[in-house]
Amino acid sequence: MSALRSHLWHASGGLVYHWRALRYRRRLWQPFAAQVARWLADWQPAQEELVIVGPSAGYTLDAGFLARFARVTILEPDPIARSLLRRRFAGIHFEKGRVDCFSGMDGPRALSQAYPRAAILFANSIGQQLERLDPGWPAALQAALQGHSWASYHDVTATAQAPRQNAAAQCFASGASLEEVLAGFWPGGELVLHDHGSFGVLPAQAYAIWSITPQQHHLVEWSSITVVGPSSIMPGNSGISGRS
Repeated sequence: MSALRSHLWHASGGLVYHWRALRYRRRLWQPFAAQVARWLADWQPAQEELVIVGPSAGYTLDAGFLARFARVTILEPDPIARSLLRRRFAGIHFEKGRVDCFSGMDGPRALSQAYPRAAILFANSIGQQLERLDPGWPAALQAALQGHSWASYHDVTATAQAPRQNAAAQCFASGASLEEVLAGFWPGGELVLHDHGSFGVLPAQAYAIWSITPQQHHLVEWSSITVVGPSSIMPGNSGISGRS
């Protein structure tokens, strides 16, 4: 089993990310954080233990969701993020885990074996890792997490072009292409973007926009599975009422 190694200099979760949070969290990030709260409110795993993969300082999490669990373990490589997380949610006791589920093809199985009775939340972490992982990693993850309730919100694309104003979260028909999803949020014309390679690799329920800075806008996908009994699994609710 590979253990997490600390890092600070990473735009998606280190010092740069904390600086962006300090500058933009209360204004620019609020609509996305509110949408994540709705997704998480509708995700109702029966497990009393939660493992969060890559929570950073919990800028897109809320205390009400975390308080639903008797035990919360975080798999977070950024020591500053861990300290900030504990300060921001002083009423929650966080346990520090060491499993690196992104270490290779055995990572998902190590995660499942280390926390066999936990619900697992990937807090905007998968989209930052897929480009360096084996193409079979998403399938390995889904196989390893059978029997777990799990959810993920993760980056799909990033672009400097602003989306439509006040673009609300949306669901799309099964089999919709990336182009169709993008067209639901951005006006027509050529769109220059960075593709994280995460579109369609997990069972998606909904999409939303996260404007990280005024010049950086991410399309984020929501996926979830809820285990409600020994042999009963159902997809999570999208947490939205309809398309914009």
